[in-house]
Amino acid sequence: MLNKFIKDAMSIVAGKPAEDITDLLDTPKYVNEFIIAKKLNLTVNQIRNILYKASDYGLVSSTRKKDKRKGWYTYFWKIENLKCLEFIKNEYLKKLEQLEHQAKSRETRRFYSCDRCNIELNEENALLHNFTCNECGSIFTLKDNTKAIKEMRKNFDKLKKDLTFIEEEISKETEKTQKKKSRERKKEE
Repeated sequence: MLNKFIKDAMSIVAGKPAEDITDLLDTPKYVNEFIIAKKLNLTVNQIRNILYKASDYGLVSSTRKKDKRKGWYTYFWKIENLKCLEFIKNEYLKKLEQLEHQAKSRETRRFYSCDRCNIELNEENALLHNFTCNECGSIFTLKDNTKAIKEMRKNFDKLKKDLTFIEEEISKETEKTQKKKSRERKKEE
């Protein structure tokens, strides 16, 4: 389930190809960009473009090493689980807010639709068009919003459940990070 949310975050930021990269970066160690390119049958520049987009949001981190023979830098990449989870949490909060707004709009306002063209208008816009469809000329019918509201509430509940899972994973990742930092401090002392 965690991998799904990380893939969603990467996909939102860098597009569908980023999902495949996510599978390859799902390791605790950094992964060579040339290996990623070879496994996905893409060029290194394509891989870099995707990873740079994700890096702009902090979803991946990189380290670089200089090739002694060629003098070029090779980048090694890793997914930042905590950043991905925080990003997707914010996206889900936005979706929840939109769904809540749409559901309230459906509960408080009336909507009309053209059965032939599947066009839907709110009451004000339907009134402006004299309750007739501009496309086919048929008369709008009052739309029953109960089914749409029920579906929105169902989606809202699912998003809430996913958000709870995401928040649990964020706390786990935060705990892991704190333990790692404390171990590093003890080593230094």
